[in-house]
Amino acid sequence: MTLKISAKRADAVVVSSALEYEDAVEFGISRKKIHVIPMGIDLPDPSPEKNRIEGAPLNILFAGRIARVRRVELLLRAVAGLSFPWRLTLVGGEEKTSSLSKPGYLPELQRLCGSLGIEDRVLFAGAKPPEELPLYYQTADVFVYPSLYENFAQPILEAAAYGIPVISTAVGIAQEIIKDGETGFLVPGDPVHLREKLERLNDPTLREDMEGKIRESVRKKFAWKPIMDQYMELYRSF
Repeated sequence: MTLKISAKRADAVVVSSALEYEDAVEFGISRKKIHVIPMGIDLPDPSPEKNRIEGAPLNILFAGRIARVRRVELLLRAVAGLSFPWRLTLVGGEEKTSSLSKPGYLPELQRLCGSLGIEDRVLFAGAKPPEELPLYYQTADVFVYPSLYENFAQPILEAAAYGIPVISTAVGIAQEIIKDGETGFLVPGDPVHLREKLERLNDPTLREDMEGKIRESVRKKFAWKPIMDQYMELYRSF
């Protein structure tokens, strides 16, 4: 109740994504007060050029807290049917996002790998501190995020900043970063569509074309300078 009163009394309410905008409207905040200004990111140095050896396994990455809402099982079922060599790395520790969520999701995923016969190609890397994440982003060919719901989805932004083509459901900022077929793919939440897009991104020429475009998209929209300019413009409007 206190939060709702404070938000309604505010002269301006800043949200970080179009989805948060709709949540704020549903919360009862006037559309005239809501301003969408995303979180920013320090652009890393361009990743070293990948050694694109013909026939080498496609390095697929998921990074983020491992929770049922992220639907990692869809990714496991998708990669199990791929027709080419691949490796999948899952970076993150298990976390319950709701008191109603069952524990034991991570062991379930590990058992699923066994039943699908892919345990030798899936690395459960566990939770990593921020300073170790660049190693995983720099070596990934494709980033996949099949989540059911996100307010922002920081891992998508981080992957895009490293120039990694992204396959994601339409959550958080995915629709603001992914231009379908140019910087990645937006997909419904099912293994078939995930697999189809992974098959397409096994083409190194397509990936290389997407890498520069998605990084440039982040530079224009999510680098700190344009974001701070938006905040300054908002403050000066009052």
